[in-house]
Amino acid sequence: MAHVGVPRGTARKRRSVALLATGVLTIPVLAGCSSDSESPSRVAVPQDIAPAARERVTEGSTLTWAIDAVPATLNAFQADADGATTRITGALLPSLFPMDERGEPRLNPDYLESAKVIEQEPKQVVLYKLNQQAVWSDGREIGAPDFVAQWRALSGKDSAFWTARNAGYERIEKIERGKDDLQVRVTFSKPYGDWRSLFSPLYPKEVTATPAAFNDGARTTIKNTAGPFRLRSVSKAKGTVVLDRNPRWWGNEAKLESLVFRAVAPGDRSKALTQGTVQVADIDTATADSIARAARYRGGNGQPPAHGPGADVTPASALRSWALAHGSDEEVAETAQAAREKSRQAIAVYAAEQKSLRSFAVRKSLEPAYTQLALNGESGPLADDRVRRAIARTLDRQELADTVLKPLGLPAKPPGSHLALAGQPAYKDGSGALGDQDTKEARALLADAGFTTAGAVRRTQDTKAGSEAEKKKAAASSAAAEEKDKKPAAGEKAAEKTGTDEEKKSGKAGGAAETEKDDKASREEGTYIVGDDKPGGRRAGDVEVTAQDRQPGGPAGAYAPAGTAAPAPASVKGRLGKDGKPLTLRFVLPSGPGSQSLRTVGEKIVEMLDSIGIGTTVTKVSDDSYFKDHVASGDYDMALYSWPATAYPATDGRPIFAKPEPATDGSLLVEQNYTRVGSDHIDQLFDRAVSELDAKKSRDLLRQADARIWAAAGSIPLYQRPQLVAVDKKLANIGAFGFSSPRYEDIGFTAREAAGSPANRKK
Repeated sequence: MAHVGVPRGTARKRRSVALLATGVLTIPVLAGCSSDSESPSRVAVPQDIAPAARERVTEGSTLTWAIDAVPATLNAFQADADGATTRITGALLPSLFPMDERGEPRLNPDYLESAKVIEQEPKQVVLYKLNQQAVWSDGREIGAPDFVAQWRALSGKDSAFWTARNAGYERIEKIERGKDDLQVRVTFSKPYGDWRSLFSPLYPKEVTATPAAFNDGARTTIKNTAGPFRLRSVSKAKGTVVLDRNPRWWGNEAKLESLVFRAVAPGDRSKALTQGTVQVADIDTATADSIARAARYRGGNGQPPAHGPGADVTPASALRSWALAHGSDEEVAETAQAAREKSRQAIAVYAAEQKSLRSFAVRKSLEPAYTQLALNGESGPLADDRVRRAIARTLDRQELADTVLKPLGLPAKPPGSHLALAGQPAYKDGSGALGDQDTKEARALLADAGFTTAGAVRRTQDTKAGSEAEKKKAAASSAAAEEKDKKPAAGEKAAEKTGTDEEKKSGKAGGAAETEKDDKASREEGTYIVGDDKPGGRRAGDVEVTAQDRQPGGPAGAYAPAGTAAPAPASVKGRLGKDGKPLTLRFVLPSGPGSQSLRTVGEKIVEMLDSIGIGTTVTKVSDDSYFKDHVASGDYDMALYSWPATAYPATDGRPIFAKPEPATDGSLLVEQNYTRVGSDHIDQLFDRAVSELDAKKSRDLLRQADARIWAAAGSIPLYQRPQLVAVDKKLANIGAFGFSSPRYEDIGFTAREAAGSPANRKK
């Protein structure tokens, strides 16, 4: 199931353009910058796929697997490729180094006998020795021509190929045949540590040899495949992609006779499961809860059902209903009988649904992806790294992780890295570079950035020291004194009149000297003065509270004694600001039913920020426009979205955290760095890591880069995402895969299905 806030496709995609205003980030001595040991961390949760030996899995049958939609393209290297593209091509095309359960790339013996770096000087050379049985579905051997065609299409040198990513391919200098047709020599112009990421999936040369074939030929079909399955049909009208066994497959024969991917919207998954139209589906928490309730459902034998229709029927109400249905009043009896029949039907339908759902298990793990709070450093308060760090140190990441994962019975340790997840070789907790949660330190950072409680209250423009307004006021006071000396006979009367006028204007009694004294105190203390809301009655030096902070029914403290400084309105109390502008951030969240967990986390973040005086304006937008129109375009201050884990963080992580570069039109290219926060040093560490052929040294450089990403505080990882998959209980070797790639040929039923395709069986 696609998740809201997850960028489509892989982490290596076409650059997007946005403006950025940035400064230089000064980083102190960082914790977590070096590797003290290479002891691997443990995977937080193992995969949950009901593993079974192949001999226990029956031959034949059809499996129907839910996807969000029929993919727009079957070319995984195009910009509109998505998760469905990856899932389908995984069963059709060679993957030379699929990820294992620890998120590490492992050589696939179905396609390779070996692959290794055989030369480092003067240039890096990798020699691939292919499995001699590996052939395309047309019978042609997989070989160097396929490698060459894919390299040329993805190298970036020919713009006629519409490719979304070329990372690594641009470093290749040449590809040639080895000693025989089963050897492929790849020579690099620059060292490339992530060379295992290349040629997966590997397309046949018929797809990649020409721009026309690459751009259009593989969008809706792949005629030549080399996996355990081959493509039979793609129907957008029916919403299905159908695969069947590849008769030329040289590996273990697929246990399933056919594999159907059916388009089912996330909100319709529960219905599809109860109707039997799918047997495997990524699901949300609500559907998982429905399956759990179905397991507890009991009805019949005269007992009321555990839940659903009829669950609230008591023996007394049942007896009364029976009595009314069989009473002497025919009209009442007829109504009661109709109600009882309607209730029986509802109970029967619900019981059938529960029976269907009881045939499913929820297999769960942690998805290889983490959800982060993104802070847009393009402009405004978040352009200041002190403000971003203050926000990060305010968040209780453990509480946020607990909110999402604990109800599911999954471990809830917040991720300690932007570039790897627990269990992967590159993982090391680098969050110490930012610091632990500490609201006191967060307030100090905000104060250092100029955000204080007094700064949230706006003064009028004529309150500056030595302003023209004060000079005019002083001149007017001097003139009034001279006039008083000239007319002593009217002194008492004039004084009385002056006092009355002052009271009308300022709500205070007393002469000009006392008024000036009060004004000075007001300016120094930033207080809100009773009576400031009177039209035309504001004096220079008085403090103005913005319209949103005014109290209904008049100003707070309106009936206090004259001259009493009123407390700030409730909405201003404790609120931080600078230069009269409250610190308020725009928090964009998706509004759809499938994004409830993001909104729940968002609400908690709002509460945490409010506790230290940071205001938020929550804007909810449709799921469809959330990422494209807001996150990617930079139309947000704060947002929640996810990044997938990768076996190649040096390659895939760089565009996510790269410092934006100036474009010729004056804008900046942000690649996939939607927070617009980066530094030259981070880029340099990525460049060194990706060129390092020593895996240990490369990981150490990545950990240094991660520490600096933490310190920049543009991205705050919150929790690893849950992975919930509803699976027919009779299925084996399928479910929540975690890091690892499916072995499609091993998936099947441990008990034979009824004759006919279960994909077409409806209740």
